[in-house]
Amino acid sequence: MQLFGMPAEKGRWLLIPLGATVLLCLGTVYSWSIFRKPLEKLLNINATESLLPFTILLIMFAILMPITGFYINRFGTRIITAVGGAVMGLGYILSGLNGNFQILTFTYGVIAGVGVGIVYGVPLAVVAKWFPDKKGIAVGLSVIGFGLSPLITAPLAKSLIDSYGVRQTFVILGIAFTAIILAIATVLKTPPPDWKPADWNPGLSAQGNTSFTNSATILLQTPAFYGLWLCYAIGSFSGLAAIGISSPLAQEIIKLDATTAASTVSLFAIFNAFGRLFFGWFTDRFSPKMGAIFSFTLLLAASLMMMSARQGAIATYLVAFSLFYFSFGGWLAIAPTTTLILFSSADYAKNYGIVFTAYGAGALGGTLLAGRIRDIFGSYKVFFYPTTALAILGIVLAVFMLKRSFSPSTISQAN
Repeated sequence: MQLFGMPAEKGRWLLIPLGATVLLCLGTVYSWSIFRKPLEKLLNINATESLLPFTILLIMFAILMPITGFYINRFGTRIITAVGGAVMGLGYILSGLNGNFQILTFTYGVIAGVGVGIVYGVPLAVVAKWFPDKKGIAVGLSVIGFGLSPLITAPLAKSLIDSYGVRQTFVILGIAFTAIILAIATVLKTPPPDWKPADWNPGLSAQGNTSFTNSATILLQTPAFYGLWLCYAIGSFSGLAAIGISSPLAQEIIKLDATTAASTVSLFAIFNAFGRLFFGWFTDRFSPKMGAIFSFTLLLAASLMMMSARQGAIATYLVAFSLFYFSFGGWLAIAPTTTLILFSSADYAKNYGIVFTAYGAGALGGTLLAGRIRDIFGSYKVFFYPTTALAILGIVLAVFMLKRSFSPSTISQAN
């Protein structure tokens, strides 16, 4: 079989950078903190309001992603990618029109969020099917684009905002992202149902695992699903809030200037991206439980550090937020890899779509709480008390719930 004019064994590796590029465009949402201060000044809004478009986008993302998983086989990866890319680009372009805070929340949060939700799962589903023999590393390499995005898009957005203003920046980014995603959509495709890598023969345990979870109904009957969902929600709660507040927090608490604060967001993107790669490998090599425990331990350390942060504590801020981004990036690899390990790879798009609703729940809770804490207490520092408690809870949940919990009789009933 040929792929990109070469044997599929080699050609499939090109799908990873292509998928990562699509996700890099979508991951511009992680540069939202760069937009917040200019929007607060332009629209005369507070911290909670400037986080709302970001929050709504993440919620729409989390809602649409699982729905899309049920339609990938019906409409095909190319059509879904193209439609989603066009919708996301339209949301960005419309966000550049003159309008108030409510219009921005709809155009960026709802429209762009729908587009991101439609596209996001497609590259992961494509890669998962082409790499049944290297699930963790392949998924980790693909999602690295989403996490690495601020390394490129944060300084790009800052430069565009300084040169053209925040509204025109939305338009420029929307046009560019649409063109890139539409181009890549033409080559994204899944392998034939009977395709598998040469010399790869899954063991009996893997075959049994596939038989066990062949429907969403079975997925929802397993304690492991609820353990994974809760852990993913906790990781998203802390990580997405940290992403949303990193630049303004650096300016308000550490007293960095806006340009330096934007540069730190680019630095943190490296840790976000590397976290996906590292935890994809770590979860494959050890276990989902160990990956979750390690991630929450880093989250706990970062939270404790930020409780004592003060003006001029640049090193504390850099280390703590690097850990926040690294830990959160890890969950974008731990969750899909765990879904592949514990449940059916054949139903991956549907199963991970359901698991991914935890991302939306975490986004809603974390970003809204962070904004309210800033408006009520006048500082983001209080936010790190709940993240400390949740990190401890996450470790407990991972120890007792993040494991296979089915029996041969359950497998028989599933079949």
